[in-house]
Amino acid sequence: MGKPDGHLATAESGHAGTFRRRLESRQFAVTAEIGPPRGAALAPVAQKAAALRGWVDAVNITDNQSAAVRLSSLAGSVAAAGAGVEPIMQLTCRDRNRIALQSELLSAAAFGVPNVLIMTGDHPRHGDHADAKPVFDLDSFQLLRVATSMRDDGKLMSGGLLKPPPAWLLGAVENPPGEPRSDGAAGLDAAVRRLAAKADAGAQFVQTQFVFDVPVFAAWLRRLEDLGVTERCAVLAGVGPIRSARALDRLARIPGVLIPDEVSERLTAAGPEHIRAEGEKLCSELIAALADLPGLAGVHVMAIGAEHVIPGLLQQAGLPPR
Repeated sequence: MGKPDGHLATAESGHAGTFRRRLESRQFAVTAEIGPPRGAALAPVAQKAAALRGWVDAVNITDNQSAAVRLSSLAGSVAAAGAGVEPIMQLTCRDRNRIALQSELLSAAAFGVPNVLIMTGDHPRHGDHADAKPVFDLDSFQLLRVATSMRDDGKLMSGGLLKPPPAWLLGAVENPPGEPRSDGAAGLDAAVRRLAAKADAGAQFVQTQFVFDVPVFAAWLRRLEDLGVTERCAVLAGVGPIRSARALDRLARIPGVLIPDEVSERLTAAGPEHIRAEGEKLCSELIAALADLPGLAGVHVMAIGAEHVIPGLLQQAGLPPR
């Protein structure tokens, strides 16, 4: 089952999905992100997924993003698959202990979810239940190792055997350097080491936080290539349209997101009536520029609440339908 060295090998179980095959064939991949609704309904996820069908290789279903209660990622993944789009189930360590995490992973495999993206998760104090007790029994590095062992060795953390073992493509997230800093190469190297450690833990693909400075991102990607990390772990650059001044301000406050002054000035100069169009144009330009980078496996488009604009962004960037 899988390969312990982390190469993007098709699982012997035959559960390999379209997304995995695209990465294996070194074709430029496109993933997108869907936020499940705050309500007991699958239809909103299915509708959003259907609008992306034929344009993306897979869709992430977020796991109570921003520590706010929503429909579960597993339920959303089932809905997306039913709409004809391959899901990537997100799983955070914030809300579950190791028993529940392993159970959720097994449930995903039982429902045929082919991809799982593992994250530590935002602290509950940032969400809609600020007094909720955080769990964080494991962090993302530990859970990646656990999930890899469940798949490759057929064993739980307890040593119990899994019959049958699961089969997924395992992913992680990363914050690449976003601007030149006084530490220069040291800053790039720190980001390289973080991603290399996630690949060592079992990550076969990684989706990054928003990228706005392509040259700096390209320098980080070259370091990863030089060390052979991109051979073990496919990198997808995070992109997304900034559609309002409020969104620009909110995005600038997210840890790990660094927006160059020229980007802020360009969007601000567009004015309230045109910032949405300018933000979407900028996003398409970034996608086109990133698609030319050697070693980049694809892009991950984040437009939560505006998923319907993603096909147009990809088309404007010159990316054909799937």
